[in-house]
Amino acid sequence: MKGMVLAVNISENKGTKKKNIGECEITTNGLLNDAHSGDWHRQVSLLDIKSIKKMKKLGLNLDYGDFAENITTKGLTLYKLPIGTRFYINSVILELTQIGKECHFDCAIKQQVGKCIMPKEGVFAKVIKPGKIKIGDKIIVKIPKD
Repeated sequence: MKGMVLAVNISENKGTKKKNIGECEITTNGLLNDAHSGDWHRQVSLLDIKSIKKMKKLGLNLDYGDFAENITTKGLTLYKLPIGTRFYINSVILELTQIGKECHFDCAIKQQVGKCIMPKEGVFAKVIKPGKIKIGDKIIVKIPKD
């Protein structure tokens, strides 16, 4: 299974929209200078453009990073992948650790957009191998064997 990186997004604060910076170094803790980086299981968030388009159909004007996703992808139904799936982007390796999340009470995305798709369709990963990623990079998906 293959996909593509459409946007690489970071923010200074948690719970806010992220800005597409085009390319970024991914460290052992997540995207460099991103608020969600750290020593935990949700270092990197991913959301596919198909999920964003669902919200656009409701008449919302949305852009990459509006759901606070670090990597906006194309061609992947991320929320249907099993935990442990690995994403290979150049030399970077990410491992899927969580599907969806609860939005906190004062989630800026939910307030600005009306509802948030991340609780059902966003996925989270930890960094297995750091490196650099950029818009247009191919994503190779490897699903773990039982």
